[in-house]
Amino acid sequence: MEQIGAWLLSQDPWEALAVVLALAYLLLAVRESAWCWAAAFASTLIYLFLFWQGRLYMQSALQVYYLFMAVYGWWSWRAGGEGDAALPITRRPVRWHLGWIAAVCAAAALNGALLARYTEAALPWGDALATWGSLLATWMVARKILENWHWWFVIDALSLYLYVERGLYLTGGLFLAYLVIVVFGYLRWRTHYLEHPPATPSPRTG
Repeated sequence: MEQIGAWLLSQDPWEALAVVLALAYLLLAVRESAWCWAAAFASTLIYLFLFWQGRLYMQSALQVYYLFMAVYGWWSWRAGGEGDAALPITRRPVRWHLGWIAAVCAAAALNGALLARYTEAALPWGDALATWGSLLATWMVARKILENWHWWFVIDALSLYLYVERGLYLTGGLFLAYLVIVVFGYLRWRTHYLEHPPATPSPRTG
C-alpha cells in the first residue's frame, strides 16, 4: 500500500488533474450533460502540453482541435437541433462509416510516413491513426451520432497502448477505464435513442 501511495505521489500533478477532468468529461457525456464540454476544454488544455513533452506530436496537435470542438459541442448540444432545440441522438448507415474508415486510414498512413521521415515522433503511425480517428469521432460526439461509441472503443484501445509506451501511466489508466465506460455510454445512448427517436430520419450522409 505504501508503494502505491509513493508511486501516486511521484506522478505529474498536471497529468493527474487532466485525468480527473477527462474522466469527468466522459461520465458527463454518457449522461448527455453539456457540461462535459467544459471539462473537456480544461483537460485538453493540459494535455496539449503533456503530449508535446512526450513527443506525441499529432496527439498534441489534436488537443488544439479539441479546444475548438469543446466550444462547438457546448453550443451543439444545447441549441444545435431544429429551431435551436436541444440536439437529438441520431444514427448513420454502415456505408457512411466504411467510407470514413477508409479516409481515416489513408490520412493516417500518409501522416505517419511524414512523421517517421521528418520528425523524431514516437510511434508515428499509431499516433497518426489515433489522431485522425479522434478528429472524426469527436465531431460525431458533438453531433450526438450514436455510433461514436464504436469508434471510441477502437481509438481508446490504441491510445491506451500509446500512452503506456510513453510513460503516461495515469493517462493509460484513464483510457483503460474509458474502455469500460464507452460500453455503458453506448447502451445508455442507444436506450435513449430507442425511447426518443428523432422527429425526422437520421441524415444519410455526414
